[in-house]
Amino acid sequence: MTLVAQEALNRAGYHVVLQKAAPNLLFASMDNGDTDAYMDVWLPKTHGDKVARFSKIHSTGIIYEGALLGLVVPDYVTINSIDELNKHKNQFGGRMIGIERGSGIAAATDRVLTEYNLDYVQLNSSTVAMISELQKAVREKRWIIVTGWKPHWMFARFDLKFLKDPKQVYGEAERIEAYVREGLDKEFPEVYGFFQQISFYDETMSDLLAKMEESKNQKETAKQWVDEHQDLVNTWFRKQKK
Repeated sequence: MTLVAQEALNRAGYHVVLQKAAPNLLFASMDNGDTDAYMDVWLPKTHGDKVARFSKIHSTGIIYEGALLGLVVPDYVTINSIDELNKHKNQFGGRMIGIERGSGIAAATDRVLTEYNLDYVQLNSSTVAMISELQKAVREKRWIIVTGWKPHWMFARFDLKFLKDPKQVYGEAERIEAYVREGLDKEFPEVYGFFQQISFYDETMSDLLAKMEESKNQKETAKQWVDEHQDLVNTWFRKQKK
């Protein structure tokens, strides 16, 4: 989404610089006025407590609805709920493969371990490393648990399922929103309006994720995607909402 937004704004005459950091650092950077926007805020649960700590950032609107996150296993795994995990500790090796510390899903998974009294450890690394572990396990038909989220291309590549979460520690379906720093609407009203209007539906999101996953040059893929969806992109540049 970020690369597509960068390409769209570049074409509108803006110079967009991307920064990579954990959500906590990005929220703090926006609150300090050093970063303008972040497009991947999951609400109400995943990032709700995090954004509440900062008074100088706010949402511009919903980018995608119906997002999910939780514990994900291959479809051939014969259990279906988190509360079954302790009985199958040996088959999973007593571990869950997580992503970066500082991410909302890592914090939520820590709560899952406590709430369900699970005799497991969460191994945190990078998203790339998590996917690599998943690919290897699926190829070998081994049982594996990863912390996952949807939309994500891995659900198109592999037969996967979310484990049921009876205690709703991860929460129900979420929405993805864009957040911006205080004052952006005054300094760059067209950019602010862009973040108010940008949105993806299931079809466009799935198309984008599939193309990005297969891409050898994601910036070029973003350019091609904008070319192919120019009518949609044009709607993102309506006037700022009052």
